Amino acid sequence: MNIFQKAWYRTYQKTIYAVSPFLPWRQPKLLSFKDGIKDLPKFILESNHKSVMLVVDSNLAKMGMPAPFIEECANVGLKLTVFDKVFPNPTIDLVEDALKEYKANGCDCLVALGGGSSMDCAKVVGARVACPKKPIPKMKGILKVRKKLPMFVAIPTTAGTGSETTLAAVISNSETHEKYAINDHALIPEYALLDASLTLGLPPHITSTTGIDALTHAVEAYIGKGNTKQTKEMAEKAVKLIFENLVTAYQDGSNFEARENMLKGSFYAGAAFTRAYVGYVHAMAHTLGGFYHTPHGLANSVILPYVLEFFGESIYKKLAKLADIVGIKGDSDEQKAKAFIQAIKDMNNTMNIPDKFVDVIKEEDIPLMVDRAYAEAHPLYPVPKFMSKSQLAEMFRKLIG
Repeated sequence: MNIFQKAWYRTYQKTIYAVSPFLPWRQPKLLSFKDGIKDLPKFILESNHKSVMLVVDSNLAKMGMPAPFIEECANVGLKLTVFDKVFPNPTIDLVEDALKEYKANGCDCLVALGGGSSMDCAKVVGARVACPKKPIPKMKGILKVRKKLPMFVAIPTTAGTGSETTLAAVISNSETHEKYAINDHALIPEYALLDASLTLGLPPHITSTTGIDALTHAVEAYIGKGNTKQTKEMAEKAVKLIFENLVTAYQDGSNFEARENMLKGSFYAGAAFTRAYVGYVHAMAHTLGGFYHTPHGLANSVILPYVLEFFGESIYKKLAKLADIVGIKGDSDEQKAKAFIQAIKDMNNTMNIPDKFVDVIKEEDIPLMVDRAYAEAHPLYPVPKFMSKSQLAEMFRKLIG
């Protein structure tokens, strides 16, 4: 990467940062009901909507998690369409299938129940409703929607993606294996319902990887060059909550307080990165998801320590501040920063998250993976230090082991 490329990328990022205060930033309105999702159908009816589509992944549907919502829709007379075919790393084809059902049933409201995949699918369905003549590939990038979506309620069942707060939706193209983000303020859900009871008893490996996913959001937002005072504060809150509660939630899935705090941490982390952006961890993780269907939280969990070590002294001061917040000691910023990275590795190890992707990444795929990760990261992501294509290739090879 030459000096002119670096100058262009920083100029682009500074322009985005300068314009950012004038954009329509908002946070979802937080809903709080005595009986959680069971009270939501009545709220939707009172909001003058008559036909709702519930977007939920197939596993949660089989577990019966949507049952209270479905039953109450029938009780209050709210027409319901259930789209329960969502899978990890949702594709363009999946969204188009959901859109057909939305239109066929005259829906006027979207409810997403689940993790990032359900919310990403629902967001892009909403974008297609708002922009019926614009195909999904044309929405790739920044501010390509710009029209109001139908009423949208996001209900996270994992404390990780933060998708209930963000302007991003990530979609895969099953033909090209490309995975890319659609970023638009219109995609920020109108409402978010944080119901910790929905996260009780989640499988430990889902709790762990989605939790580190949330930590990745907070840390990448915090160390980047796109921060505001508010995003720094939210990232700090998120890191503290995650460090204090994630391992507890992993080890004791029924601990309500830990689950509730993780949902809050995920929400804060999502609110931080939706404005401050992410970095190379996400660019690489999206590429792994596109090529090998690697779950996004797992990819972020494995990659995060490697990228933080690459940034080196450029992030010591910021990581030292996070270390102070979570009670990690050291005699210098460098010591604290390295101890913070080691603490992440230790959490991963405690929660049985691998440190490499053995037998996953194929050497022959690396050149194209590098091109796609590089294209996602540049010029948009305000990373603390740039990574060249050759350095990205080296990073992918480190993940092979």
